[in-house]
Parts: sequence; C-alpha cells; structure tokens
Amino acid sequence: MTGPVWRTLPWRALGSAGALGLLIAGTPRLAGAEPASWQSLALLRGVALIGALGLVFLLDDRARHLTTPVPVRRPLRQALRVALVAPPAALWWTAVLLLVPSGTRPPAGDITLEAGAMGVLALAGAAAAVRLTDEPRPGPAVAATLLVVAVLAPLLSPEDWALFVVPDDPRWPAAHDRWAVLLAVVAVAGAMCGPEPLGRRGRRGRR
Repeated sequence: MTGPVWRTLPWRALGSAGALGLLIAGTPRLAGAEPASWQSLALLRGVALIGALGLVFLLDDRARHLTTPVPVRRPLRQALRVALVAPPAALWWTAVLLLVPSGTRPPAGDITLEAGAMGVLALAGAAAAVRLTDEPRPGPAVAATLLVVAVLAPLLSPEDWALFVVPDDPRWPAAHDRWAVLLAVVAVAGAMCGPEPLGRRGRRGRR
C-alpha cells in the first residue's frame, strides 16, 4: 500500500511550501545581513507557518470516495501519509534552522516545539475537514482557516496565556509548556477525527 499512497501525496503543495520556506530562511544569508534575535524568531515562526500550510493538503485525496470502502481503515491510510512525509519534513526543518545564523537563532528545541504544534494543528484541521465534510480536497479551506487563526492568535491571546513571546521574556518557559499542551491536545483531536463516521460509511457502501 505504501507505493500507491506515495504516488497520491500532494507533492506539489508540499514541495512549494518547502521551497518557499527555505528561500525565506536563507534570505538573510543571501543578503549578507545579520538579523536581530527578534527578526530570526519572527522569520522561523513564519517559515513554520508556511510548512504547516503545506501540510494542510496532506490528506487531500481526489479518489477519496473510491477508497472509503477498501479494507484498509482510513486512520491507517492517514497515518501512512504522515509517516511518509515526516522524515523529509524533519530534514527540511533542520535545514531551515541551520540557515538562520546561530548567533541570533532562538533555542532550537523550543522553536521546534512551536513548529511541531503548528504542523500538528494543520493536520488535525485537515483530519477534521475530512471527517466532517465529503470534500475530497479540503486543503484550501483549511489553509485559509489556519491563516486566520495564525493572525488572530497573537492578538487575542490573554496576557497570562501568551504563546508568542521572545526568548528574553520571563514567560518564555511557561509559554512553551503551553505549546506542549497545545500539541498534545490537537494531536488527540486529530486522531479522534481519523475514523470514518459509521453512518456515512454505510451510506457510501449502499451506493
């Protein structure tokens, strides 16, 4: 099953997001500039969002209505898609971090936690769209929603629950505890969206 799933992955969307992220991450080096610490942080958060926007297309499947009745359950098919993309995504993020000058790079583990939470949020949103709608390619709608959330989250987050803080801020450790909780919550929510609703499966089986 790995071969067919590999061929149906949205490589164009994933590759475009990856290339754009690498280009943005490498811009300071190409320009011969040394960004400030806050600029490097903003750059990495922006690249992480770009990567997440690529991941929202991972569960798009034009043959979705044909694969619903197959013996392999949808959670397994979705997990296989994630497993196939995870190694290239990890290599991509490592390259992104290395492109940012080490002197102004934020703590790698913490910023990687943020990027991971954004990616898992994107996948959970895609899984929810697949479960709640019959749209075979919900990626564009999920991407638009993710962009809105990314814009509003820093503006609407309560001061005591801020997520987007700078390393010099004393709230940095607490903020990343919240990032870890967010990652766990959205991962569980995404997993719960995996199974095909029984009623919908039954209706398709009778067609």
